Amino acid sequence: MGLPVTELPHTTGIARHGRLTRSHAVTGVLSAVALGLAVILVSGAALAAFALWQFSSTVAANSIDIDGADAAPPPGIGSYENGFNLLIVGVDNDSAQGSAYGVRETTLNDVNILVHVSADHTNAVVVSIPRDLVVAHPECTDAATGEAFGALAAAPVNEAMGRGGLPCVVNTVEELTGLDIPYAGLASFAGVVRLTDAVGGVPVCLSEPVDDPKAGLSLPAGTSIVSGDTALAFLRSRHGVGDGSDLARISSQQLYLASLMRTVRGDGTLTDLPRLYALANAAAGNISLSTSFAHTDTMVSMALALADIDLDRLVFVQYPGTTEDPDYPGKVVPLQGLADTMFAKIAADEPFSLTAAAPTDEPLVAGPPAESPEGPVEPDAAAPPATPTPTPEALDGLTGRTAADESCAQVASD
Repeated sequence: MGLPVTELPHTTGIARHGRLTRSHAVTGVLSAVALGLAVILVSGAALAAFALWQFSSTVAANSIDIDGADAAPPPGIGSYENGFNLLIVGVDNDSAQGSAYGVRETTLNDVNILVHVSADHTNAVVVSIPRDLVVAHPECTDAATGEAFGALAAAPVNEAMGRGGLPCVVNTVEELTGLDIPYAGLASFAGVVRLTDAVGGVPVCLSEPVDDPKAGLSLPAGTSIVSGDTALAFLRSRHGVGDGSDLARISSQQLYLASLMRTVRGDGTLTDLPRLYALANAAAGNISLSTSFAHTDTMVSMALALADIDLDRLVFVQYPGTTEDPDYPGKVVPLQGLADTMFAKIAADEPFSLTAAAPTDEPLVAGPPAESPEGPVEPDAAAPPATPTPTPEALDGLTGRTAADESCAQVASD
């Protein structure tokens, strides 16, 4: 199954912490948020305290233990010293949503998104793991029923949920990637709808009109603002966007997430306290977080770390695989060499790009001082020479985009 932990530099501490170098600034932000909520959202300190308590209680009540009772408590605000790894899991069957999105015999982890933020918070990688990726599965135990499941040599990754819930999914992805993943979140179809409504809509661009009755999606060419059920239909559509495969949905998800990141950073969501509070409440009520993640200081620290990263250094990538292995027809088999290279870079916090940088005629080292009408301009002897920023290595064969990429989704041809 994927990468044995011993074959990669182990990420000790990477997911356990995340660094915030300006702890006083973070404390100030939290204080401002608390004050703003008190003034704008409620009237009176008692009601403000109740609102925060209610939010924290909702998050805690929905939390899931993925580490066991002996797990260490999460660090507090300002104590982060490294990066972090977070796994977001989307399930296709949730008892709370009823039969609104179809009836299934079992619950599958059909969406598996691994988020890695580097220790210096200058880059991040979001890895989408195809639901049909054939991987090895570790032994798992269902915490609710006590049923034990033996290890599997090869099975689709989306069978992990049925073998032991969110903890089993986390363990499976840890074995696949070689990364320590102490933070996780679980969302359903209904949860996605409520979250997109709370954001207020996300722009998505299509190269041509799309009509996919199976997903309930009908959109014109160009850019549309989608939310609620329309956003969910866009994320679920296989036959309208891309080549009609399950892998095409990953491309749609990456486009949507990249646009979502641009939206919340560009439209003032992160500084609009009522909208931020509404979004936080929607997340609290519709996403089950791991107990390690279900703390307001941890959530705020992670959000602030992501908010500081340049959009062109936030890379969305699909786990490298092939659908042409005759032993697993209709499934995805890892391209192990490329996966090893990618996860070695992630473990070492080394940024990478999807395509090589275009050649440039600009010199990397400053040339002689420019002439001016008054004569040559002498360089500042005290100023150190400029050091060019290293260009991230391009990993050929990876599929994805950056958060700065605003290109349109390609509509499936008949």
